[in-house]
Amino acid sequence: MFDQGSGPPIVVVQPLQGRWQWMRRFLDALSAQCRVISYTLCGDIGSEGCPDAPRDFDRYVRQLENVIEHAHVDRFALCGISFGGTVALRYTARHPGRITHLVIQSSPGPGWRASAEQNRYVSNPVLTLPGFLWAAFGRLRVELRAGLPRPWERFAFVARAGLTALRYPPMPHTMANRVRLMEAVDLAQDASLVSAPTLIVTGEPGIERVVPVESTKRYLAYIPHSRYEMIDNAGHTVSLVQPERLARITCEFINANRS
Repeated sequence: MFDQGSGPPIVVVQPLQGRWQWMRRFLDALSAQCRVISYTLCGDIGSEGCPDAPRDFDRYVRQLENVIEHAHVDRFALCGISFGGTVALRYTARHPGRITHLVIQSSPGPGWRASAEQNRYVSNPVLTLPGFLWAAFGRLRVELRAGLPRPWERFAFVARAGLTALRYPPMPHTMANRVRLMEAVDLAQDASLVSAPTLIVTGEPGIERVVPVESTKRYLAYIPHSRYEMIDNAGHTVSLVQPERLARITCEFINANRS
């Protein structure tokens, strides 16, 4: 579990890969202005606060509640990245009095379904892993060129990411299961119950190639008083490639809307 910094508390829910260590630079950047709490999702090595069965989507919501109880926070901001955004959304819908702010970054929106390509990976995550990694590397190259124009910056990122992947390898079957569970959730219903100030963040169309920007922006139609910010020269993994930019936007939103 990650718990660092001081100031207004914010809990960060991880994307599909599940391990908070992948987001270390983003969490460190946030902790310059906030108390930042994050954790590893159920099903991954080192996860904490995992409830017993049933192992449905709401298991992740119950895990989030357990982490919050362990951290002894009452009211807090909540930031969910990709898959984590759907978990954060559902928690906010069920506990409106506890959430001061909600930030959703590049998360599938109401009505989202996996594409044909994504369905191939999800249906057989081990056999299709080489193809998945090759496609992911192609998408990442586009993001790196846009977000890190200097070659040495791109080299440093790839080196760090490679070491992180070796030390904290993602689990394909677990990631695939999360996609299937997410597809069954009524995101529109959850979004309509959110009352906290909400920021919807995406990368730039054409660079964001995992979750369509228009899918994430659908939350604006359901969440009252929500607002949108696009990060230019960024894609789906802005929290990895340009963590300081996402942290700055998140902290500015929280501090500007504190009551």
